[in-house]
Amino acid sequence: MTMTRNFDLHNGRRGAALAVRITPRASRNQIVGVLNDGTVKVHLAAETSDEETNQELISFLSDVLGAPRSRLEIVAGISGRDKIVSVLDMDVETVNQRIIAHLD
Repeated sequence: MTMTRNFDLHNGRRGAALAVRITPRASRNQIVGVLNDGTVKVHLAAETSDEETNQELISFLSDVLGAPRSRLEIVAGISGRDKIVSVLDMDVETVNQRIIAHLD
């Protein structure tokens, strides 16, 4: 049985949630696309350790979204490639526009 994920940006009470699939050890940090299920595909230059990759992801998304690192948190997928990132104090439309603006 194949299970599909249906993660999309969605409104939260105080912000937005962002589904992300990461690929570590890339040549540079970049957003490479949005998958059919709404997951944002991100390449990171970080090595494969979960801690380093997670820190690099938060730092990169902070720059992309123009939000302080303290407003972003990985709320699911700490040790995997598929993650859910909470973005506090930013609405879904703003997150969506800033992600699209950084597509490579």
